Amino acid sequence: MKIADLYSRQKHTFSFEFFPPKTEEGETKLFETIAQLKKLRPSFVSVTYGAMGTTRDNTVRIVGRIKKEVGIEPASHLTCVGQTRDEIEVILGELDKKGIENIVALRGDPPKGETEFKPVLNGFRHGSELVRFIRSHQKFSKVFSLAVAGYPEGHLECPDKAQDLKHLKEKVDQGADVVITQLFFDNRDFFDFIERSRKASIKIPVVPGIMPVSSGPQIKRITSMCGASIPKKLADALEKFGEDNASVEKFGIEFATEQCRDLLKNGVPGIHFYTLNKSHATEAIYKNLGLSNGRPA
Repeated sequence: MKIADLYSRQKHTFSFEFFPPKTEEGETKLFETIAQLKKLRPSFVSVTYGAMGTTRDNTVRIVGRIKKEVGIEPASHLTCVGQTRDEIEVILGELDKKGIENIVALRGDPPKGETEFKPVLNGFRHGSELVRFIRSHQKFSKVFSLAVAGYPEGHLECPDKAQDLKHLKEKVDQGADVVITQLFFDNRDFFDFIERSRKASIKIPVVPGIMPVSSGPQIKRITSMCGASIPKKLADALEKFGEDNASVEKFGIEFATEQCRDLLKNGVPGIHFYTLNKSHATEAIYKNLGLSNGRPA
C-alpha cells in the first residue's frame, strides 16, 4: 500500500526507520529487530541508502525481503549521490519489480570526506529534481508514493529557515506526498515549522521524526552531522549520566515519550521513529503511550 493512502486513511501512522547493515551478522540482527517491532503493527518501515554504492544495493535487497518475507510495507530511500539519471532509472525498475510502492526521495549527504555536495554528470543537484524526474517519468510516474525530508531547524547547509522552506515547497510542488522531518528534540521547533509550512501552502502531511537517545557521544555525533540542537534539559542529563548508557537510555525513552505524547495531543498525523536498528526504546515508548497492542485507529 502506498504511504499517501496510509496517511489519508489512518488517524495516526507510526513508522520505523532502519539502515542496511554491512555484514551478514548485522543483517540477521536487523531482521530479528524488524520481527520484534512487527508486533507493534507499524504502518510502514523505511530503509536508508548509502552514498556512492556503499549500501544502496543492500537497501534494494532488504526492502524486497521486508516486503516478501516479513509482510510489512517498506519504503526505500533513494538519493542523488553519485548517480546519473540512467542509474536512478535502473533502481526505480528494480524497486518496481520487487513490488515496492514507496520511496523516500532525498538529495543525500556528500560522500564521506567531502564537505560539499557535487552532482555527477547527468545527475541531480537537488531533491526536488529527483522528485520531478520520478513524477515525470513515462513508466514510473504513478508507481511510487514519495516522501521527502523537512528540516524544522533548517538544513545544515541552509540555516536560513525561509529559504529552506522554499526548497521544501519545491519538492512538494513537484509531487511529494508526505514530509518526514529530520530528528529534533524541542517540539517548539516542530510546531513553528508546521506553522511556517502551512503559511507556505504546504498542505500534505508533515510527520515528526523522533530519535530516542541511548548514548551521549552517539547523539552528539548525529546532531553535529544533521544540525539538530540539543536542548538544555537533554544536555544536562547527558552531562549528568556520562558513560552510564543504561541511565542515558532510560532518560532518553522518558524524554522521547513526552515528546510523542505532546505531538500526538497536538494533532500530528503520525510519528516516524529513527530506531538505529534497535527495538527496545521504541517498544518502551509504545508501552508508555499505551500503544503496546498496536497503533490506534
